[in-house]
Amino acid sequence: MTALLLAIVASYGVHLLYTAGLLGWSGVSPAPTVSEAKRTRRTRAEWMTQAGLGSVAPNEFLLAISSMFLLGALLALALFGSAIPAIAGGVFGASFPIAAYRQRRRNRLAVAQDAWPRMIEELRLLTSSVGRSLPQALFEVGAAGPEIMRPAFSAAQREWMLTTDFEKTLRVLRQQLADPTCDATCETLLIAHELGGTGIDRRLADLAQDRRDDVSYRKDVRARQSGVRFARRFVLLVPLGMAAAGLAVGNGRSSYTTPIGQLAVLSALIMMAACWRWAGRMLRLPTEDRVFER
Repeated sequence: MTALLLAIVASYGVHLLYTAGLLGWSGVSPAPTVSEAKRTRRTRAEWMTQAGLGSVAPNEFLLAISSMFLLGALLALALFGSAIPAIAGGVFGASFPIAAYRQRRRNRLAVAQDAWPRMIEELRLLTSSVGRSLPQALFEVGAAGPEIMRPAFSAAQREWMLTTDFEKTLRVLRQQLADPTCDATCETLLIAHELGGTGIDRRLADLAQDRRDDVSYRKDVRARQSGVRFARRFVLLVPLGMAAAGLAVGNGRSSYTTPIGQLAVLSALIMMAACWRWAGRMLRLPTEDRVFER
């Protein structure tokens, strides 16, 4: 009976980890309300696009989480030789695909944030000094941009060649990149395309300067956080190393199988996960909202 209850709790914990990390659900209920479900579906699609995983099915991601849960449980079982730490280790292992997905998303957004000031400045020069049309300048800038952004510009260019509808072309680019700076740039280009005038040069220059200031601020903050981020890794490495060393001391392995030993191990794993999560939230930089999202 105890084993069944532990299995149910572990399964529900994996469900909460999966839905929180991939679907954006909050709380401990099995599913959100209808309005929350619509919002989380949109958020999930946006986050997956930002991570470059728009083509990954939810079932595939769930399979990765389940595999890591099994691997973490087996490693904890081999290390501590008891069921409760094994379940805790499995839940902890199941969080790794979610963490990897979040890190991939952060890396891609960081690349885009670094590239946009230069791309906007090139766009301004091409439209003002060289005399390119807005669509042509946009596609030239995209073709020379970072590799992770080029497929989005290629898809937008195909849409332009098929429809010659600049608004639809920009909508494709927004959907493919799901980036706040892209939204602001596309909105500026769309207004300039529809209304004309000479103000686009000044608007793009102001936008490029704003993006440069934002990138400079983020780089400065990341440099200040580098030492703290390095120290954060010891939350995982040092306790696990001490636990592994304890196995070789006397009857250390048998101590882990006692009720008090299992409780101590479970408490330590929970504290490690809580400290890791808390430190991550403290180090997280603010993200921009997509105010021009359509």
